Amino acid sequence: MKSDNLNILSISPLPSPDEIKSQLPMSLASVDHVVRARQQIMNILDGNDPRLMIIVGPCSIHDSDSAIEYAQRLKALHEEVQDKLMLIMRVYFEKPRTTVGWKGLIYDPDINGAYNIEKGIFAARSLLLKIVELGLPAATEMLDLVLPQYMADAVSWAAIGARTTESQTHRQLASGLSMPVGFKNSTDGSVEAALDAISTACSCHSFIGVTEDGRSGVFRTTGNQYGHLVLRGGSNGPNYGAEHIAFVKVAMQKRGLSPRIVIDCSHANSTKKYEFQRVAFYDAIAQIAAGETSINGLMLESNLCAGQQQIIPGVFPLPGVSITDACIGWDETRDLILGAYERLQNASK
Repeated sequence: MKSDNLNILSISPLPSPDEIKSQLPMSLASVDHVVRARQQIMNILDGNDPRLMIIVGPCSIHDSDSAIEYAQRLKALHEEVQDKLMLIMRVYFEKPRTTVGWKGLIYDPDINGAYNIEKGIFAARSLLLKIVELGLPAATEMLDLVLPQYMADAVSWAAIGARTTESQTHRQLASGLSMPVGFKNSTDGSVEAALDAISTACSCHSFIGVTEDGRSGVFRTTGNQYGHLVLRGGSNGPNYGAEHIAFVKVAMQKRGLSPRIVIDCSHANSTKKYEFQRVAFYDAIAQIAAGETSINGLMLESNLCAGQQQIIPGVFPLPGVSITDACIGWDETRDLILGAYERLQNASK
């Protein structure tokens, strides 16, 4: 008779983070790209770099080839606008689920329910390295608490999602991450949990995690001084307007936090309609052009093609079209970014 693992079908060992990294190492040039990008983001958050960061890319990655094509286009666009904008690619491999559904490339890379997680980790790290080798900063959401050991070295900006911002373990994780971390407001639109998370992540913590060689270990952190707020709207509607920014600035200052804000133009801020992302985007750009300095970044869900496709059993989805949240297409993405560049350039004259 046994008393544990009663609901476990099987346990399969994974290669350690060290083993994965030895097979997929970062070049010295890539390490330099990541370190410099992180510092640039910190400078933007501190107000020492006047540029606006735009975190843009697919809601989730399901096809590596189309993600590389997107990255190449974004890199070329970055070269056109880099004196006013810092473009960072969304490279999201994990999708939090309210109930069930596809959990992301890492968990189910073949999109067939086989959950070949080892293959997913290889695919995710390989893609990240290719994007970083282009000289393009990468952003992702930290959902699983073990996976950062496999790929955080290639990430320049991280998010803690609306469903995990209240989680003590994710706040502890953020306190030890090496890059700036954005905490999203709760799904109901309230910002209190995210502000608590920013304050908590600033502090030192000790927690249990997985070491590079795959063993359990105790991690002690210094605290992450670059936590900031990501406004994504809520059940009461969008929260990107000037009145919301004014409220949030006061709330952050009362807690002794520097007002550092990223506006997510998707999710509830677009009322979950991808074509309305431009409304939030234009509103935020107008605020920045008018002198609002607490908005440090914007986020867009964008793919090569607009819209969304459903997963059909036995059929691999089309590349370049989202299988999670609907996204704007590349042409609109380029138009929005170039429009923002022109508006901010004119505002600085």
